[in-house]
Amino acid sequence: MSHYKHHLFFCTNRRDNGKKCCSDGNAEGMLAYAKKRARELHLNGPGKARVNASGCMERCAVGPAIAVYPEGVFYTYKSESDIEEILTEHVIRGRIVDRLRIADGDILPDAPSV
Repeated sequence: MSHYKHHLFFCTNRRDNGKKCCSDGNAEGMLAYAKKRARELHLNGPGKARVNASGCMERCAVGPAIAVYPEGVFYTYKSESDIEEILTEHVIRGRIVDRLRIADGDILPDAPSV
């Protein structure tokens, strides 16, 4: 069994070349909000959820992006209410938030590879 039931990765990639990146969508601020709300909702900790920053996940064109594992679902967001919906619907209730979901084929072709 995994140490965490859910792992949320917030892309916080910043591009220096002027191309769109997740940091353009306040990724750092939304990451901080998600961490705060996870604590307030008692979602964080072993056997529960972990909220982390990540590097580029090749979703720059449709980001900012969050990946939720173990399901491997990618989301985008615009506001704290979107983050709230992902936490309550996906993490708590186990329901995918279709309106925020990023389709599997939505990637940026020139995204940096690791």
